Amino acid sequence: MPEFTLWDIVYNLLLAARWTVLLSLVAFVVGGVVALLLLLVRTAGSRWASRLVRGYVELFQGTPLLMQLFILFFGLPLIGIDVSPWIAAMLGLTLFTSAFLTEIWRGCVESVNKGQWEASATLGMNFTQQMRYIILPQALRIGIAPTVGFSVQVVKGTAVTSIIGFVELTKAGSMISNATYAPFTVYGCVAVLYFVICYPLSLYARRLEGKLHNVSR
Repeated sequence: MPEFTLWDIVYNLLLAARWTVLLSLVAFVVGGVVALLLLLVRTAGSRWASRLVRGYVELFQGTPLLMQLFILFFGLPLIGIDVSPWIAAMLGLTLFTSAFLTEIWRGCVESVNKGQWEASATLGMNFTQQMRYIILPQALRIGIAPTVGFSVQVVKGTAVTSIIGFVELTKAGSMISNATYAPFTVYGCVAVLYFVICYPLSLYARRLEGKLHNVSR
């Protein structure tokens, strides 16, 4: 059996970390676009559409991400749709992300004073104009910090995708651990790499929160 040095372990984990970062970016960006559309639908005033969006959010918030991945990866083939671990992981994490971002951003929009809606309506603005020029710019200032903070949860959520065979950082750590018989070293390196990815995001979220708090004062 070949000998594995610490550099060999770190190098292979870094290769796998690329997929962790890529999956996180895709899920966060695509999930954010979906969340914005769902937010607009929910706040547009249509009762049935709002209920559908609320049901969507409650479904994906109220069920474990692991179960969602299992349904996508093992359930879709039962109806003739074959999906790779990458596609299943991307879809599952995107749906998960969109549900939470929709709720985060809904709270930000609702925190904007109702007088802003009334004032913009008296100027003859329609819903789209109200959201674009009045509401969203104010909600954006409130929502940046929690949104950046949630991105940390997205990164850590990628670890669950290892269950369906997607080779990201955690899955690679498991495979390398089985090959080297050095679980403490391998998973220690995995933990450090997750920290290196997540800590800057957490720090950035705290700084944004502090800046916005000072501005609001």
